[in-house]
Amino acid sequence: MSHVWAAVPVKEFTNAKQRLSVLLTAAQRETLAATMLEDVLAALAGAKRLDGIMVNTVDPRATDLALRYGARVVTEAARDGHTGAVNGMGRLLMADGHAMLTMPGDIPLVTPDEIDAVVAARQPAPSFTIVPARDEQGSNAVLCDPPPSVPLRFGEDSYFPHLAASRRVGIEPTIVRLPGIGLDIDHPDDLRAFQHAALGRSTRTLALLRAFGV
Repeated sequence: MSHVWAAVPVKEFTNAKQRLSVLLTAAQRETLAATMLEDVLAALAGAKRLDGIMVNTVDPRATDLALRYGARVVTEAARDGHTGAVNGMGRLLMADGHAMLTMPGDIPLVTPDEIDAVVAARQPAPSFTIVPARDEQGSNAVLCDPPPSVPLRFGEDSYFPHLAASRRVGIEPTIVRLPGIGLDIDHPDDLRAFQHAALGRSTRTLALLRAFGV
């Protein structure tokens, strides 16, 4: 089976996470976005079944973090939204003969074991493996082997459309439910769910929120 690379699209941190503006200042939200990304990169770096990490960004702080964790930094369609950035990485990984596991940088409870579980669930190519968000709206991890096997389009209501897209091309999707990957942070309710789920865990994001007094 082909090697699996993680593919993480990262928007510029300026004006990040605006839906959290009722709780956090702009500067705090930027720091939160960077801290969540570091938690994700640390988990990716600790996974045993990945062969590499790719980060698609033009943000200098995100670039520095990615390089610190040994990631390959690219800018292919980095400003074309989440979907454009993921598809840009897919083209690069396809050219190198790799499969692509894409996930966002705002799932700070992800663990190396969860990442390895997604890769382990992969079926022989062509295959499509997906981890839904906890509300079954978003697609929080998608493993495409090969990368263009299923048309990808991300957004708040992408999970069931991705299942349908996979079946349209004749691939039965493999669905894996994982609590860490499933919890992305966009809304105040997500923040509260994260704080509850993270009790007893050591994450940079939880420590930051405590420092903020949130």
